[in-house]
Amino acid sequence: MKRLKENELTPVEIVEELDKYIIGQDKAKRAVAIALRNRYRRKNLPEELRDEVAPKNIIMIGPTGVGKTEIARRLSNISGAPFIKVEATKYTEVGYVGRDVESMIRDLTNIAVNDVKKEMSEEVEGIAKERAEEDLLDILLPPISFPRQKPVGPPDANQITSDERRKSTREKFREMLRKGELEDKVIEIEVKQPKTQVLGMFAGMGLEDMDLNLSNMFGNLFPEKKKRKKVTVKEARKILEEEEKDKLIDMDKVVKVAIERVEQMGIVFLDEIDKIAQKGSTHGPDVSREGVQRDILPIVEGSTVSTKYGAVKTHHILFIAAGAFHMSKPSDLIPELQGRFPIRVELNSLTTEDLEKILTQPKNALVKQYKALLETEGVTLDFRPEAIREIAEIASFVNAQTENIGARRLHTIMELLLEDISFNAPGLKDQTIPITVEYVREKLKDVLENKDLSKYIL
Repeated sequence: MKRLKENELTPVEIVEELDKYIIGQDKAKRAVAIALRNRYRRKNLPEELRDEVAPKNIIMIGPTGVGKTEIARRLSNISGAPFIKVEATKYTEVGYVGRDVESMIRDLTNIAVNDVKKEMSEEVEGIAKERAEEDLLDILLPPISFPRQKPVGPPDANQITSDERRKSTREKFREMLRKGELEDKVIEIEVKQPKTQVLGMFAGMGLEDMDLNLSNMFGNLFPEKKKRKKVTVKEARKILEEEEKDKLIDMDKVVKVAIERVEQMGIVFLDEIDKIAQKGSTHGPDVSREGVQRDILPIVEGSTVSTKYGAVKTHHILFIAAGAFHMSKPSDLIPELQGRFPIRVELNSLTTEDLEKILTQPKNALVKQYKALLETEGVTLDFRPEAIREIAEIASFVNAQTENIGARRLHTIMELLLEDISFNAPGLKDQTIPITVEYVREKLKDVLENKDLSKYIL
């Protein structure tokens, strides 16, 4: 997806970009577009007022498969903002075994650091390639440690010195390298050994910071180890380029930029929030639900989270929560948390017309995907418009008869429809296969006729 510049991110343009991938849900698109534009507006405020303007967090309410997650994900792609999708059910309140809610901010910071590092590595790519080439030439043509003693007496005009011969040979090797004539030659290089995580076995149990501190401590005690490895010139070039990029990148600057992005532009998509909202029994596994809400509250309100890169403030991170709310209501959340999500948007269930558009209109439409996949085998699929309509109607029918899983139903329907073609594709090269209404009904007749639909489609 094209990333627009921040000053181009008008709400209308944001919605237009989202329309390329998501059908319908205009209310939700407008809400996130305004939230994103407000960040640009906030940046242009006087400094004393800027810190007072808090983000207007959003809660999306709607059944699964209608585009909640996709809207948030595409929004981050448009803006280039650090983005993380987390599930509320994976966290536990402090004191229980499991991940603490602060780890979502640590994960978001890691993502931002990696993104900034990637951007900066692209900036120094040219210099890194030049230096890696010099390193390769040093390996292929090692420098002489003890040069020969220069001859005594007047220099001979016809005599080529050792240095000149060496320089000439080096340039010949350089030319061969650039032409790719030495790509398969095996050479020996020194590579860094990866650092082992001290508490890797306890990952996901809230011990991330302890692991990082111990790793840093042992890293300082024991020097970085290197080992010699035999690789081809092609592989060596990649390894040496990465090492040179690491040397050229200023990690202090990377961390500073990344933390600023997280604090000012970060987006956290908190999915399945309805699963921690349910009131009722406080026995057994449900005991920590309200506790998780209480732990999430200070992060959403604005607090400081310790990460391995330093302290990160969450005051201006945008939180987008989502849930189906079949068994509970948004009012079942603790009042303080409700107050931190002032914008509530209801997403509509998908109609047959919506499903038909989803099959064909978005850039990543399923029909386009299956056509492209089978074209790699030399098979051309010819989807007739009336057949696409029939697929949408069947998907809508199954959603109505069983659990409504929205657009995800189209994936299972399409897999079942094209199963035989996909299986036999290597033997159908250079053939065009029409997908007609009759073909659709023939392949999906069991789904339409049998009452036990779950036997055929999950």
